[in-house]
Amino acid sequence: MRRTIVAAAVALGMTLVGVAPSQAVDDVNTKKLRQAVSVAGILKHERAFQSIANANDGTRASGLPGFEASKDYVVQQLRRAGYTVDVQEFTFPFYRDLAAPTVSQLTPDQTDYETATLQYSGSGDVSGPVVPASNTVIPPTPEPSSTSGCAPADFPANPAANSIALIQRGTCNFEDKARNAKAAGYAAVVIFNEGNPDRTDLFAGALTTPGADLEPIGIPVVALSYADGAALYQAAAAGGATARVTTSTEVDGDRTTYNVLASTPKGKQPGRVVVGAHLDSVVAGPGINDNGSGAATILETAVQMSKLGYNKRLQHQVTFAFWGAEELGLLGSQHYVDNLTQDQKSKIYANLNFDMLGSPNYVRFVYDGDGSAGGAAGPPGSAEIEGIFTDYFDDAGLASAPTAFDGRSDYGPFIAEGIPAGGLFSGAEDLKTAEEAQVYGGTAGKAYDSCYHLACDDITNLNSQALFELGDAAAHATLTLALSKTGLFPDGSSGAYSMNKVAAAQSDYRGPWAVR
Repeated sequence: MRRTIVAAAVALGMTLVGVAPSQAVDDVNTKKLRQAVSVAGILKHERAFQSIANANDGTRASGLPGFEASKDYVVQQLRRAGYTVDVQEFTFPFYRDLAAPTVSQLTPDQTDYETATLQYSGSGDVSGPVVPASNTVIPPTPEPSSTSGCAPADFPANPAANSIALIQRGTCNFEDKARNAKAAGYAAVVIFNEGNPDRTDLFAGALTTPGADLEPIGIPVVALSYADGAALYQAAAAGGATARVTTSTEVDGDRTTYNVLASTPKGKQPGRVVVGAHLDSVVAGPGINDNGSGAATILETAVQMSKLGYNKRLQHQVTFAFWGAEELGLLGSQHYVDNLTQDQKSKIYANLNFDMLGSPNYVRFVYDGDGSAGGAAGPPGSAEIEGIFTDYFDDAGLASAPTAFDGRSDYGPFIAEGIPAGGLFSGAEDLKTAEEAQVYGGTAGKAYDSCYHLACDDITNLNSQALFELGDAAAHATLTLALSKTGLFPDGSSGAYSMNKVAAAQSDYRGPWAVR
């Protein structure tokens, strides 16, 4: 799961009573499949992913040999299970840090700050005066209001050699801020968080828009927390400050990676369910939870559906999709959607997304299709998909909690086209609350996955109970949608008429993902 440019709040309210049962989705007995999709089967694939990472510098990131080997493993397993497999090749802008970045204030006092490189930053070692951009708002207003760095005029002209632009987050994207600073003659850029609620910590971001052509910026661009950025700002405003910024990165705008797509035979009805999980890790680690857990779960579901003979009698075709380059901006799923015709898009009955299903300090998060937890609702039909999961957990006597469609994973390109979506998530870098610990167990005040995007996201970084509970729910939802004779809409419309309603929902939907 990638970290977004805009930090997204996760809706954390728990519920023991799920969304009202949908009258449109059939009640399907999925017990045989759930029994077949075992934790042992999922872990078999996870161990294979770990072995691949071990043999490839500890990573399975797209554009590197570890991803190629992961792709080959998945293709082999699917072909053995009887699937015809399509390997969809595409190019993408590759990026990785070669060394940890640094930000150090040199004068008037010496201070080292915790920092992170923004994706697609250039390399460099710059020491010079710190120059704050105009329209910085300190202290911040309750609602985000900073436009710092969004206009070329925000940067004092004719800066001294090796000047470092200090910019507050807010309003426009990071790339615009950094390019404005570079155009004004600055040699490095430091962007600090805005300081509003949920916008205080050190953050991650990228200097490119998904799907856009990469134009390397060529200078160091790094991030700071609000507190550290404000301290550096005050030092610069009080009489001047100097700092040193270092980065070491690799940027390649034309690296090759793949999506792996395996489809069942066509169903009795025209709809198709796309069941997806990203296969790539971050460069920093093997990605056994993020997202080996999702990829292993849908791989085992595909294998067992074939072994049990379900694929010969489905109502709706299922495509199992293993996405490449998710960690650099949902690039694989976006490439897939971009290369569908409108007719092909209109026949996608639903998208299920499984990203991180084995977090050590887990919560059973369900994507909030109806928007009832305060975020944006998904396209029509998404509420009914949410209901499949929450009804399943309710029937099993297990609590679940809604999590927002916040753009962090591969449902994003589907939702942007108005395709109904849903799925599961066991938590990433956010901290478990005391209330959640009471409901789900685990440790309050500790991250759901403290190895998120780190080298320690290895085979030891999995909770087998989470894999059992969320793996069963994933298999249940997949088979329910594949075997349901009726549609996702409350009037129970089915067949081609239901597909027409999906197509109409796609054309009418104008959610927050329609403009990126």
